[in-house]
Amino acid sequence: MSEVQVCYEDDALLALNKPAGMPAQPDPTGDPSLLDWAQAYAVQPLHLVNRLDRPVSGLMLLAKTSRAMIQVQQQFRDSRVHKEYLAVVTGLPPEPQGELTHFLVQNPRTHRVQAYAEERPRAMRAVLCYRLIGQGDRYAFLLVQPLTGRHHQIRAQLAAIGCPIKGDVRYGARRANTDRSIHLHAWRLALEHPTTGRTLCLEASWPQTDALWKAVGQALQTGPC
Repeated sequence: MSEVQVCYEDDALLALNKPAGMPAQPDPTGDPSLLDWAQAYAVQPLHLVNRLDRPVSGLMLLAKTSRAMIQVQQQFRDSRVHKEYLAVVTGLPPEPQGELTHFLVQNPRTHRVQAYAEERPRAMRAVLCYRLIGQGDRYAFLLVQPLTGRHHQIRAQLAAIGCPIKGDVRYGARRANTDRSIHLHAWRLALEHPTTGRTLCLEASWPQTDALWKAVGQALQTGPC
């Protein structure tokens, strides 16, 4: 597992690049969590502002005060935080770029989310935009901007259009990655700083763990972003 990287820090916030495979907070496995690491680093209690699934890497935001936590979490709830993810998927999406709208139903027994094209009882509406930024022989590289913040939204919506994320066997990938990661990375966040009110733009470098992630980086450097 890669090391945690500090992306930003001030008196109110701490932004970290979570490696894939690390839980965001303590869980029944007892494995070291990002919250454990962050509180040891900051030598103070911290509050998780957002969360990432264990197999996902990228930006996680922690607040140093309860006031900062409440203010930023409200921005997430109001969909005022701009989020960008990088994904490596099997197959090509139907168009080079587009907007996807699905209605998500979570199965509490399997912890899997099903994405439907039509509205259903107890379903949560989920919207994301995507853009094809490159492709290889077997995989496509996508820039994904979720406009809502639903559980497993990106994983379920991409699977619903026939483009499961590499390694994500829960959502249709043929095989797991050897390190149990999936090729999904929380790359950028833009939000209003809870103290200054200015726009804060954060970025977490993508993994350097394999050739596919390096190809994603090359695609970003050579194409429009």
